[in-house]
Amino acid sequence: MIRLTNIDKVYRTSTIETLALHDINMDVKEGAFLAVMGPSGSGKSTLLNIMGLLDDPSDGDLQVDGQSIKNMDDKKLARLRNRSFGFVFQSYHLINDLTVLDNVELPLIYRKISSAERRRKALAALEKVGLSARTKHFPTQLSGGQCQRVAIARAIVGEPDIILADEPTGNLDSAMSNEIIDILINLNKNEKTTIVMVTHNQEMADKTERIIRLHDGSQVA
Repeated sequence: MIRLTNIDKVYRTSTIETLALHDINMDVKEGAFLAVMGPSGSGKSTLLNIMGLLDDPSDGDLQVDGQSIKNMDDKKLARLRNRSFGFVFQSYHLINDLTVLDNVELPLIYRKISSAERRRKALAALEKVGLSARTKHFPTQLSGGQCQRVAIARAIVGEPDIILADEPTGNLDSAMSNEIIDILINLNKNEKTTIVMVTHNQEMADKTERIIRLHDGSQVA
């Protein structure tokens, strides 16, 4: 589903060059649930951003569903990103002025579907994460765990093939963390959604089927 071949990522300024990733080679197969671990600064989030077409590699090749992204223009990349990927972030990135339902609908605005269909899909996504009763609430009225559930609903509303989750339990206590990881496990098992999750939490990583470890931008396991 995702194949990275000899991926490097270098950040350059006028005075310094930083090698964020070096010679990454890995496959993410359909239906997999992977964890990416490593110390701060090891390149975990950079790797996730490249996988999700949010950042370009400096060298190497990235393929999604057998298609190399090398010659794709911005419109094609945006279309592939919107249809194939759902994103979950540590800080939720919800819009406080919008209701829960409106936040979940957002990724569908760029698709050619009716407002009624957007609403139907958003309600179905919220039901999957157990928040059907909170559709009219605003993010500021929710707990951290509930906000992360909304973020997951927003990630899955477009029925993506792949969810990329960057420290989805990083701001949560252990009870809330277990609730979130259980939702992800359920999506993986029952919806066959492929998931790649960056985490510092070994307990959460142990619940996935495979752990990728990074150190100083290189894959060590």
